[in-house]
Amino acid sequence: MDTQGLQAFCAVAELGSFSKAGQKLFLTQPAISKRVANLEQQLNCQLFDRIGRKIQLTEAGQLLLPKARGILQAVADSQRAIDDLGGQVRGRLTIATSHHIGLHRLPPLLKAYARQFPQVDLKLCFMDSERAYEEVAQGEHDLAVVTLAPEAVAQITSEAWWRDELVFTCAADHPLAQQAAPELATLSGFDAILPDTNTYTTALIQRLFDEARANLHISMTTQSLDTIKMMVSIGLGWSLLPTTLLSDELVRIAPRDAKPIIRTLGCIRHTQRSTSNAAVAFLTLCRQQLS
Repeated sequence: MDTQGLQAFCAVAELGSFSKAGQKLFLTQPAISKRVANLEQQLNCQLFDRIGRKIQLTEAGQLLLPKARGILQAVADSQRAIDDLGGQVRGRLTIATSHHIGLHRLPPLLKAYARQFPQVDLKLCFMDSERAYEEVAQGEHDLAVVTLAPEAVAQITSEAWWRDELVFTCAADHPLAQQAAPELATLSGFDAILPDTNTYTTALIQRLFDEARANLHISMTTQSLDTIKMMVSIGLGWSLLPTTLLSDELVRIAPRDAKPIIRTLGCIRHTQRSTSNAAVAFLTLCRQQLS
Protein backbone atom coordinates (compact mmCIF):
# COMPACT_ATOMS: atom_id res chain seq x y z
CA MET A 1 0.00 0.00 0.00
CA ASP A 2 1.68 3.20 -1.17
CA THR A 3 1.31 6.56 0.56
CA GLN A 4 0.45 8.34 -2.69
CA GLY A 5 -2.71 6.28 -3.00
CA LEU A 6 -3.63 7.00 0.63
CA GLN A 7 -2.98 10.70 0.12
CA ALA A 8 -5.25 10.80 -2.93
CA PHE A 9 -7.94 8.81 -1.08
CA CYS A 10 -7.89 11.19 1.92
CA ALA A 11 -8.05 14.26 -0.31
CA VAL A 12 -11.08 12.94 -2.22
CA ALA A 13 -12.80 11.92 1.03
CA GLU A 14 -12.28 15.33 2.61
CA LEU A 15 -13.18 17.42 -0.44
CA GLY A 16 -15.86 15.18 -1.91
CA SER A 17 -14.44 15.64 -5.38
CA PHE A 18 -11.74 14.04 -7.52
CA SER A 19 -11.11 17.32 -9.36
CA LYS A 20 -10.74 19.33 -6.14
CA ALA A 21 -8.45 16.65 -4.74
CA GLY A 22 -6.33 17.00 -7.88
CA GLN A 23 -6.12 20.76 -7.40
CA LYS A 24 -5.05 20.32 -3.80
CA LEU A 25 -2.36 17.78 -4.67
CA PHE A 26 -1.35 19.52 -7.92
CA LEU A 27 -2.37 16.50 -10.00
CA THR A 28 -4.82 15.94 -12.83
CA GLN A 29 -8.19 14.36 -12.10
CA PRO A 30 -7.26 11.19 -14.08
CA ALA A 31 -4.11 10.85 -11.98
CA ILE A 32 -6.14 11.06 -8.77
CA SER A 33 -8.66 8.55 -10.11
CA LYS A 34 -5.88 6.14 -11.05
CA ARG A 35 -4.28 6.32 -7.61
CA VAL A 36 -7.60 5.66 -5.89
CA ALA A 37 -8.37 2.81 -8.32
CA ASN A 38 -4.97 1.23 -7.62
CA LEU A 39 -5.63 1.48 -3.89
CA GLU A 40 -9.05 -0.14 -4.29
CA GLN A 41 -7.42 -2.93 -6.30
CA GLN A 42 -4.79 -3.49 -3.60
CA LEU A 43 -7.45 -3.64 -0.89
CA ASN A 44 -9.87 -5.60 -3.09
CA CYS A 45 -12.79 -3.36 -2.15
CA GLN A 46 -14.61 -0.23 -3.29
CA LEU A 47 -13.85 2.90 -1.26
CA PHE A 48 -16.30 5.35 -2.83
CA ASP A 49 -19.88 5.18 -4.07
CA ARG A 50 -20.21 7.35 -7.15
CA ILE A 51 -23.87 8.35 -7.48
CA GLY A 52 -24.27 10.91 -10.25
CA ARG A 53 -22.02 13.79 -9.33
CA LYS A 54 -21.96 12.88 -5.65
CA ILE A 55 -19.16 10.92 -4.05
CA GLN A 56 -19.65 9.13 -0.75
CA LEU A 57 -17.44 6.84 1.29
CA THR A 58 -18.44 3.21 1.38
CA GLU A 59 -18.34 1.34 4.69
CA ALA A 60 -14.81 0.20 3.80
CA GLY A 61 -13.85 3.79 2.98
CA GLN A 62 -15.16 5.03 6.32
CA LEU A 63 -13.11 2.39 8.09
CA LEU A 64 -9.97 3.22 6.13
CA LEU A 65 -10.08 7.03 6.42
CA PRO A 66 -8.87 7.50 10.05
CA LYS A 67 -6.29 4.76 9.62
CA ALA A 68 -5.02 6.33 6.38
CA ARG A 69 -4.69 9.70 8.10
CA GLY A 70 -2.73 8.03 10.88
CA ILE A 71 -0.37 6.35 8.42
CA LEU A 72 0.25 9.58 6.52
CA GLN A 73 0.83 11.44 9.79
CA ALA A 74 3.33 8.80 10.95
CA VAL A 75 5.21 9.02 7.64
CA ALA A 76 5.35 12.83 7.83
CA ASP A 77 6.52 12.72 11.46
CA SER A 78 9.24 10.23 10.53
CA GLN A 79 10.45 12.41 7.68
CA ARG A 80 10.58 15.44 9.95
CA ALA A 81 12.48 13.51 12.61
CA ILE A 82 15.05 12.41 10.04
CA ASP A 83 15.39 15.94 8.68
CA ASP A 84 15.92 17.25 12.22
CA LEU A 85 18.61 14.73 13.20
CA GLY A 86 21.43 17.08 12.28
CA GLY A 87 19.88 19.98 14.15
CA GLN A 88 19.60 21.99 10.94
CA VAL A 89 16.60 24.11 10.04
CA ARG A 90 15.46 22.70 6.71
CA GLY A 91 12.74 20.61 5.11
CA ARG A 92 9.14 21.67 4.48
CA LEU A 93 7.11 23.98 6.70
CA THR A 94 3.38 24.09 5.90
CA ILE A 95 1.42 27.02 7.35
CA ALA A 96 -2.31 27.56 6.96
CA THR A 97 -3.57 31.13 7.25
CA SER A 98 -6.50 33.38 6.38
CA HIS A 99 -6.24 35.83 3.50
CA HIS A 100 -6.43 38.86 5.78
CA ILE A 101 -3.66 37.68 8.10
CA GLY A 102 -1.58 36.45 5.17
CA LEU A 103 -1.83 39.83 3.45
CA HIS A 104 -1.71 42.25 6.38
CA ARG A 105 0.07 40.55 9.30
CA LEU A 106 2.41 37.81 8.12
CA PRO A 107 4.47 39.38 5.29
CA PRO A 108 7.24 40.93 7.46
CA LEU A 109 7.49 37.76 9.55
CA LEU A 110 7.66 35.52 6.48
CA LYS A 111 10.24 37.79 4.85
CA ALA A 112 12.49 37.65 7.91
CA TYR A 113 12.05 33.88 8.19
CA ALA A 114 12.83 33.22 4.52
CA ARG A 115 16.00 35.31 4.75
CA GLN A 116 17.19 33.61 7.92
CA PHE A 117 16.30 30.04 6.91
CA PRO A 118 16.61 29.76 3.10
CA GLN A 119 16.79 25.94 3.19
CA VAL A 120 13.22 25.65 4.42
CA ASP A 121 10.60 24.88 1.77
CA LEU A 122 7.88 27.23 3.00
CA LYS A 123 4.33 26.44 1.87
CA LEU A 124 1.38 28.76 2.61
CA CYS A 125 -2.19 27.48 2.36
CA PHE A 126 -4.92 30.15 2.38
CA MET A 127 -8.30 29.22 3.86
CA ASP A 128 -10.92 30.17 6.43
CA SER A 129 -9.79 30.05 10.05
CA GLU A 130 -12.47 27.45 10.79
CA ARG A 131 -11.20 25.15 8.06
CA ALA A 132 -7.61 25.69 9.23
CA TYR A 133 -8.59 24.37 12.66
CA GLU A 134 -10.03 21.23 11.05
CA GLU A 135 -6.99 20.60 8.87
CA VAL A 136 -4.49 21.20 11.68
CA ALA A 137 -6.46 18.72 13.80
CA GLN A 138 -6.14 16.24 10.92
CA GLY A 139 -2.39 16.79 10.79
CA GLU A 140 -2.33 18.43 7.36
CA HIS A 141 -0.30 21.49 8.42
CA ASP A 142 2.57 22.12 10.81
CA LEU A 143 0.73 25.12 12.20
CA ALA A 144 -1.77 27.83 11.30
CA VAL A 145 -1.92 31.57 11.90
CA VAL A 146 -5.60 32.44 12.11
CA THR A 147 -8.44 34.00 14.06
CA LEU A 148 -8.46 32.02 17.30
CA ALA A 149 -11.62 30.17 18.31
CA PRO A 150 -13.44 31.78 21.24
CA GLU A 151 -13.30 28.48 23.16
CA ALA A 152 -10.72 25.71 23.46
CA VAL A 153 -10.70 23.12 20.68
CA ALA A 154 -9.75 19.50 21.32
CA GLN A 155 -6.23 18.49 20.22
CA ILE A 156 -5.32 22.10 19.43
CA THR A 157 -2.97 24.37 21.38
CA SER A 158 -3.01 28.08 20.64
CA GLU A 159 -1.13 31.23 21.50
CA ALA A 160 -2.35 34.79 21.00
CA TRP A 161 -0.24 37.13 18.86
CA TRP A 162 -2.46 40.10 18.02
CA ARG A 163 -5.61 41.82 19.31
CA ASP A 164 -7.65 42.79 16.27
CA GLU A 165 -10.29 45.43 16.97
CA LEU A 166 -13.27 45.47 14.60
CA VAL A 167 -14.99 48.81 13.99
CA PHE A 168 -18.34 49.63 12.41
CA THR A 169 -17.86 51.44 9.13
CA CYS A 170 -19.70 52.64 6.02
CA ALA A 171 -19.14 54.82 2.95
CA ALA A 172 -19.05 58.59 3.38
CA ASP A 173 -22.30 58.98 1.43
CA HIS A 174 -24.16 56.21 3.28
CA PRO A 175 -27.12 57.38 5.43
CA LEU A 176 -25.46 55.98 8.56
CA ALA A 177 -22.47 58.27 8.05
CA GLN A 178 -24.65 61.26 8.99
CA GLN A 179 -25.54 59.83 12.42
CA ALA A 180 -23.09 60.51 15.22
CA ALA A 181 -23.98 57.60 17.50
CA PRO A 182 -26.83 55.43 16.18
CA GLU A 183 -28.20 52.45 18.07
CA LEU A 184 -27.70 48.91 16.81
CA ALA A 185 -31.43 48.83 16.09
CA THR A 186 -30.85 51.65 13.61
CA LEU A 187 -28.22 49.57 11.81
CA SER A 188 -30.83 46.82 11.53
CA GLY A 189 -32.60 48.92 8.91
CA PHE A 190 -29.64 48.77 6.56
CA ASP A 191 -27.83 45.97 4.74
CA ALA A 192 -24.74 44.47 6.37
CA ILE A 193 -21.87 42.92 4.41
CA LEU A 194 -20.00 40.38 6.53
CA PRO A 195 -17.95 37.17 6.42
CA ASP A 196 -19.87 33.90 6.17
CA THR A 197 -22.30 33.25 9.00
CA ASN A 198 -20.37 30.19 10.22
CA THR A 199 -17.19 32.16 10.91
CA TYR A 200 -15.90 33.15 14.35
CA THR A 201 -16.02 36.82 13.31
CA THR A 202 -19.66 36.92 12.25
CA ALA A 203 -20.61 34.85 15.31
CA LEU A 204 -19.18 37.62 17.51
CA ILE A 205 -21.20 40.25 15.61
CA GLN A 206 -24.39 38.20 15.73
CA ARG A 207 -24.00 37.78 19.50
CA LEU A 208 -23.68 41.54 19.91
CA PHE A 209 -26.94 42.16 18.04
CA ASP A 210 -28.70 39.35 19.89
CA GLU A 211 -27.73 40.87 23.24
CA ALA A 212 -29.13 44.22 22.07
CA ARG A 213 -32.28 42.44 20.80
CA ALA A 214 -31.69 43.94 17.38
CA ASN A 215 -31.96 42.23 14.01
CA LEU A 216 -28.86 41.72 11.91
CA HIS A 217 -29.74 41.91 8.22
CA ILE A 218 -26.88 40.40 6.20
CA SER A 219 -27.30 41.07 2.48
CA MET A 220 -23.98 39.66 1.24
CA THR A 221 -21.20 37.47 2.58
CA THR A 222 -17.64 36.85 1.46
CA GLN A 223 -14.53 35.53 3.13
CA SER A 224 -12.30 38.33 1.83
CA LEU A 225 -12.20 41.36 4.12
CA ASP A 226 -10.61 43.36 1.29
CA THR A 227 -13.64 42.55 -0.87
CA ILE A 228 -15.95 43.61 1.96
CA LYS A 229 -14.03 46.88 2.22
CA MET A 230 -14.54 47.52 -1.49
CA MET A 231 -18.28 46.81 -1.36
CA VAL A 232 -18.72 49.02 1.70
CA SER A 233 -16.72 51.83 0.12
CA ILE A 234 -19.13 52.02 -2.84
CA GLY A 235 -22.15 52.19 -0.56
CA LEU A 236 -23.57 48.67 -0.79
CA GLY A 237 -23.87 48.34 2.98
CA TRP A 238 -22.16 48.71 6.33
CA SER A 239 -19.73 46.31 7.96
CA LEU A 240 -17.19 45.77 10.70
CA LEU A 241 -13.57 45.83 9.61
CA PRO A 242 -10.21 45.68 11.37
CA THR A 243 -8.69 49.10 12.04
CA THR A 244 -5.80 48.08 9.75
CA LEU A 245 -8.20 48.24 6.78
CA LEU A 246 -9.74 51.67 7.46
CA SER A 247 -9.05 54.33 4.83
CA ASP A 248 -10.23 57.77 3.70
CA GLU A 249 -13.22 56.48 1.73
CA LEU A 250 -14.69 54.85 4.85
CA VAL A 251 -16.41 56.52 7.80
CA ARG A 252 -16.28 55.02 11.27
CA ILE A 253 -19.64 54.46 12.96
CA ALA A 254 -19.86 54.39 16.76
CA PRO A 255 -23.12 52.75 17.94
CA ARG A 256 -23.76 53.94 21.48
CA ASP A 257 -25.07 50.57 22.67
CA ALA A 258 -22.30 48.43 21.17
CA LYS A 259 -19.48 46.91 23.16
CA PRO A 260 -16.02 46.76 21.55
CA ILE A 261 -15.54 43.71 19.33
CA ILE A 262 -12.02 42.34 19.47
CA ARG A 263 -10.82 39.23 17.70
CA THR A 264 -7.73 37.41 18.87
CA LEU A 265 -5.34 36.38 16.12
CA GLY A 266 -2.58 33.89 16.71
CA CYS A 267 -0.97 30.54 16.06
CA ILE A 268 -2.40 27.05 16.51
CA ARG A 269 -0.74 23.63 16.50
CA HIS A 270 -1.75 20.02 17.06
CA THR A 271 -1.06 19.02 20.66
CA GLN A 272 0.28 15.57 19.73
CA ARG A 273 2.20 16.40 16.57
CA SER A 274 5.96 16.65 16.83
CA THR A 275 7.30 20.12 16.14
CA SER A 276 10.00 20.21 13.47
CA ASN A 277 13.10 22.37 13.65
CA ALA A 278 11.61 24.53 10.89
CA ALA A 279 8.40 25.08 12.88
CA VAL A 280 10.30 25.79 16.11
CA ALA A 281 12.44 28.35 14.29
CA PHE A 282 9.35 30.05 12.86
CA LEU A 283 7.63 30.23 16.24
CA THR A 284 10.78 31.56 17.91
CA LEU A 285 11.28 34.24 15.26
CA CYS A 286 7.63 35.36 15.44
CA ARG A 287 7.70 35.57 19.24
CA GLN A 288 10.84 37.68 19.10
CA GLN A 289 9.46 39.98 16.40
CA LEU A 290 6.12 40.46 18.18
CA SER A 291 7.41 40.91 21.72
